[in-house]
Amino acid sequence: MRKVNILIIDDEPDMRTLIEMYLENSGFKCYTAESGEEGYMILKEAEIDLVILDIMMPNEDGYEVCQKIRTNSDIPIIFLSAKGEEWDKVKGLQLGGDDYIVKPLSPGELVARIHAVLRRSGKVKQASEQIKIGKLSIDKKARRVLVEEEKISLTLKEFEMLSYLIQHVNQALSREQLLEHVWGIEYDGSLRTVDTHIKTLRMKLGIADYIQTVWGVGYKLEVPDK
Repeated sequence: MRKVNILIIDDEPDMRTLIEMYLENSGFKCYTAESGEEGYMILKEAEIDLVILDIMMPNEDGYEVCQKIRTNSDIPIIFLSAKGEEWDKVKGLQLGGDDYIVKPLSPGELVARIHAVLRRSGKVKQASEQIKIGKLSIDKKARRVLVEEEKISLTLKEFEMLSYLIQHVNQALSREQLLEHVWGIEYDGSLRTVDTHIKTLRMKLGIADYIQTVWGVGYKLEVPDK
């Protein structure tokens, strides 16, 4: 099964590199373009599943690029912009965008929104079930976890906690958030339950540095730079 192909159109090199890093760590294959013109050529040559499109670009802005893409394609498009006014969002969606994310972006939110758009579009059904981050792969539908292709056996609660951490990669999550999501709002157990499960997860995965302690807050999942 091939990876999901995403085209990033943004005139800022640093932003393109940052988004590409986020998405490739999550198992996507990325193509990048610094202008609409370059993006059109990639769309003709490669099998692209989704476009991430900046709005504020010279020559053609993102709105114009979206309109041109929509003349012959229904490919999902997510606008990414520093313009956060309601009118800007409405315009982007009216012109054919499938979603609109305001910068600065959260890596976890971006990945989650991509999965949601792909799921709604029906074009790449497997994208919402399988996520890869560094050495770690998780298949939510099959409830399967792999570390460097080796299957890891987890309990239901361990799997749910890992899934939640992956959905919010690079975001600090409080113990209260993890407890509420995995055990439910009515659970009256100790926050130490979260610490115990994190400890076990680290041991089972064998990549303890992926799940980092955020002192005074809780935990986050982050791929080390090495």
